Amino acid sequence: MIIADYHVHSNFSSDSTAPMEDMIDKALALGLKKLCFTDHMDIDYPVVQNGYTFTFSLEEYIQKLLDLKELYLSKIELMIGVELGLQPHLKDQLNAFAKSYPFDFIIGSTHVVDHIDPYFPEYWTNRSERQGILDYFQSIIDNCSIFNDFHVYGHLDYIIRYIPGQGDIKHTYAYTDYSDILNEVLKTILSKGKGIEVNTSGFKYGLNHTHPKVEILKRYLELGGELITIGSDAHKPEHLCYDFQKAAELLTSLGYRYYATFTQGKPTMEKLV
Repeated sequence: MIIADYHVHSNFSSDSTAPMEDMIDKALALGLKKLCFTDHMDIDYPVVQNGYTFTFSLEEYIQKLLDLKELYLSKIELMIGVELGLQPHLKDQLNAFAKSYPFDFIIGSTHVVDHIDPYFPEYWTNRSERQGILDYFQSIIDNCSIFNDFHVYGHLDYIIRYIPGQGDIKHTYAYTDYSDILNEVLKTILSKGKGIEVNTSGFKYGLNHTHPKVEILKRYLELGGELITIGSDAHKPEHLCYDFQKAAELLTSLGYRYYATFTQGKPTMEKLV
């Protein structure tokens, strides 16, 4: 049984309205032992009509979590994490932020490529589907070259949610079409001594797979990668631990036996079954 969700958002993230208390209460109802809040910190996120900034007051965030850790001390172990949006030109700011507090856990993520989120149609205006995907995967390599203070890279194929013109086929891509660059992505992450996230929101979005796809998880293991965390990417209580049982079955079928939880930046290997 998976006892921890290590990718959770609250109303400290621009795209969530969920109070932390509601997320914690849901975690307790699900029998979780550990819960890590990883709210969005996307410095220099492009200004868009929806008004999302994807930043928060670090002082307020930390104080709120410290208060809740004390309040729920006998019921659940709460971790202070962050999902840090990586962009190469932010090297100094990212390094300063990561060192501003001894976070239990940092997810490094790509949400913005060349100053635009692939969520927006403008990203695809002058890019073919293939070039858009290649640019996204290349951004992971580029981000890893300038930033080291993260523990796992989040939702490696996030971009797949937003491929335009798919018709009735929901956000799909063939691993074999991108195996060369994905091989480089995984080798880069491993060379940094980092892990990857198994993000179950892919099931929620109707992709029929986790982020990343099964072929990437298989290749990561073949390359010697063992460090994985499991997160729902929940922005609402009802999405906490989304399809965790399905993820556990998938991972064990591939040969994974453990997943990681983090405390004060140090991993603890937890049994999948």
